Amino acid sequence: MTAPTPSKTPRRAPIGRRPAADPAMAWVHSEDGAVAQAKATVFTARLTIDVTPALRGRIKVIAFQRGITAADMLRELLEREFAEGKT
Repeated sequence: MTAPTPSKTPRRAPIGRRPAADPAMAWVHSEDGAVAQAKATVFTARLTIDVTPALRGRIKVIAFQRGITAADMLRELLEREFAEGKT
């Protein structure tokens, strides 16, 4: 008896169609039109300053006591100090 000769090209398993998009993921990645518009109109710039660890701690504690973020508190402070039209 002779053994069958192996073919030179390996057999490939058939690959089916690509699965349809997951509706849940499409919903997560989609943005409400109003939200996208608001993001496009608001521009912010990052400002980095060096402060002592003690000052940073005081800022964070006071912001927490006021129920706001440190960033929001500092933005308000900077707006008051450097108001538009004030020189």
